[in-house]
Amino acid sequence: MLKNILPRGRSRSLNRTQKAAIAGVGALGAAAVALTAVPASGQTTTTSEAAPTAKVAYSTKQIQDVHAGVTGQLAGASQKVAAIEAKQEAAAKKATAEKKAAAKKAAAKREAKETTSRSAQRTEVKKAAPKSYPNNLDGWIREARAIMKKHGIPGTYEGIHRNIMRESSGNPKAINDWDINAINGIPSKGLLQVIPPTFAAYHVPGTSKNIYDPVANIVAACNYAADKYGTMDNVDSAY
Repeated sequence: MLKNILPRGRSRSLNRTQKAAIAGVGALGAAAVALTAVPASGQTTTTSEAAPTAKVAYSTKQIQDVHAGVTGQLAGASQKVAAIEAKQEAAAKKATAEKKAAAKKAAAKREAKETTSRSAQRTEVKKAAPKSYPNNLDGWIREARAIMKKHGIPGTYEGIHRNIMRESSGNPKAINDWDINAINGIPSKGLLQVIPPTFAAYHVPGTSKNIYDPVANIVAACNYAADKYGTMDNVDSAY
C-alpha cells in the first residue's frame, strides 16, 4: 500500500521526512487494529444510549410502624391527660367538701355561741327581774317559803298560814300590847308576833330588817320555830 506514496521516476531512497510520515501512518493503523481487538466483555467505549434506570422497591412496613408509634404516643398522652384531669377533679371535690365541712363547723360554732349567749341573757334577765309575788297574804307566804327553801328552813304553806291567822289574823302591822312581853317592854309584832330580840337573832340575810315587813317576819319566825320545835308546822299555840 505504501508504494503509491513515492512519485514515479524518482529514486526510491526515502528522506527523513518521508520516513517519519510513514511511521506515523503505521502507528495509527496499529492503534486502530488494537481497538478493534478488545473483547466485548472488556469494552470501555461509551455509547450515546442511556443506561436503563434501576427500579426502587417500596415497603409499607416502615409507614405502618411509624403510624403505630404515633398512635401509641397519642394514646399514652390521652391517658396522661385523663389522669391529670381526674386528679384535678378529685382535688376540686375534696376542696369543696372541706370548704362545706368548715362552713358547717363554723355555723355550728356560731349557733352554739349564740345559744350560750341567749342562755346567759335569760339568766341575767332572771337575775335582774326576780319572780314577783302579789302583795297579799298568799304572796307573802309563797315568797317567804321560796327564801326558806334556799336556806334549808322547813315549813309548809298550811302550817305557816294557820299560825299567822291565830297570831295576827293576817295583819302585818299587828302588835300585842297586853301579854308578858308587852309588860316587859318588848311587845310581839308582825304576822307571827315575834319580839324584836328574837327577830334580830333569827333574821335571815337578804330579807328586810324591818320587823313589820311580812316576808322578813315570816322567815325569821319560821327560822326560830325550826330551831325550837323542828318546824312551824309543830306550833299550835303561843311560842
